Amino acid sequence: MTTIPTQDELSTLALETARRCGVDVEAHAGGTDSRSPVNGLPVASLQWRDAAYVDEAVARARDAFLRWRSVPAPARGALVKRFGELLAEHKDDLATLVSIEAGKITSEARGEVQEMVDICDFAVGLSRQLYGRTMPSERPGHRLMETWHPLGVVGVVSAFNFPAAVWSWNTAVALVCGDPVVWKPSEATPLTSLACHAVLAQAIAETDAPEALSQVLLGGPDVGQALVDHPGVALLSATGSTRMGQAVGPRVAGRFGRSLLELGGNNAAVVSGSADLDLAVRGIVFAAAGTAGQRCTTMRRVIAHTSVVDELTDRLASAYDRLPIGNPLTEGTLVGPLVNRRAYESMEAAITTATGDGGKLVVGGGRAHEDLAPEAFYARPAIVRMDEQTDVVARETFAPLLYVLPYDDFRTAIDLNNAVPQGLSSSVFTSDVREAELFCGPEGSDCGIVNVNIGTSGAEIGGAFGGEKETGGGRESGSDAWRAYMRRATNTINYSGELPLAQGVDFSV
Repeated sequence: MTTIPTQDELSTLALETARRCGVDVEAHAGGTDSRSPVNGLPVASLQWRDAAYVDEAVARARDAFLRWRSVPAPARGALVKRFGELLAEHKDDLATLVSIEAGKITSEARGEVQEMVDICDFAVGLSRQLYGRTMPSERPGHRLMETWHPLGVVGVVSAFNFPAAVWSWNTAVALVCGDPVVWKPSEATPLTSLACHAVLAQAIAETDAPEALSQVLLGGPDVGQALVDHPGVALLSATGSTRMGQAVGPRVAGRFGRSLLELGGNNAAVVSGSADLDLAVRGIVFAAAGTAGQRCTTMRRVIAHTSVVDELTDRLASAYDRLPIGNPLTEGTLVGPLVNRRAYESMEAAITTATGDGGKLVVGGGRAHEDLAPEAFYARPAIVRMDEQTDVVARETFAPLLYVLPYDDFRTAIDLNNAVPQGLSSSVFTSDVREAELFCGPEGSDCGIVNVNIGTSGAEIGGAFGGEKETGGGRESGSDAWRAYMRRATNTINYSGELPLAQGVDFSV
């Protein structure tokens, strides 16, 4: 039997936790209510900035950039190292705020904070590896090389579902690359944002770095739009829906800025006839129902071979029936609430459309705990069996709704995987090495993340994160994603004492 905390209990817990992270709650008090999805009730009332304040924030960030860009990268790494240490110290408190404001179960919230610690570790190492190339010159006595330099002010617009980690992916890397960050977080997660900023502010103070390297702007869409449009923002990193990206991308391009877009996903797993179904069921259930289906990498489609689709569907339905749904702060809960009413109504509308298209609702749907928390929206994770990939299946529904489709030929399964506008994450469960290699190869999945024998979610920070098509094409976190935060210069150095021209051009005077 789950219990839902009262408004006073949850609000007191949230504010006390934020104070432990260094947030001056009283200085930010008053203004706009934020609601917790745990009980659907206001948890804090905080002051918002307006769009006019963005100019001031970017100007301060620009001043910080002019000093920070001259600091050697390994010394910049010292700040990020201290930030990571402080994040580890505040791991439980930050996780509590993530659970309260985003509705994540405790283990997933702690995992999000661990991602922040991990990206700091990665970025510290990166601070000594911002490598350029040296290329052979066609001219004797010349050296040709590339160098990488700090880019400028980075604007970050983040979403509610990863209220801390996505900001840290950008911030840790941006700081070692020499860039300050101005952050416009989701309106749904203000205390988490203030707490993250307070922890970084402590690291900045302890390492004597410029104070304005990190700024957080609580506010509405007008603040985000002002950040998008500001000519002083060299790189705008935005996480959200495809519709949001369709508005942001052209606006940033119109002022010749850079954008890094992490947008929608409609992620599928192909389950072949040779798959280990025990492994597949575990991977699918976490990827499809974890975070109440509110990850951009959530699995939304299963494309299963006709020889296993019936058994797989039965086993998934059995697992769904056993999923504990309830208060994410309670030990043992695996599925927390949806963020709001609109998310729940979107899920129910998709189920109605899918069944109208000939699909069969196998399990789930509807609300749980409505009597305990009438203002919160706990949805029962749902599975709908479909004979074909209809329009509703090709759309992203940001909720725990999984479609199961059959296939006969493996290349048909690949075509189904790719036949959606989004291209973020994908996976294949198979024991056939040829199928695995085909799926990961140039004729296989067209997604930015392509996995074998694991689900679609749960990426590690060491690899670049992002996708293709309507997912936006951006890459964050590991690998060479750091290049987005720097500018490249090609240098030709003449030490010959002569002046030969390239391509044999003769311009003798």
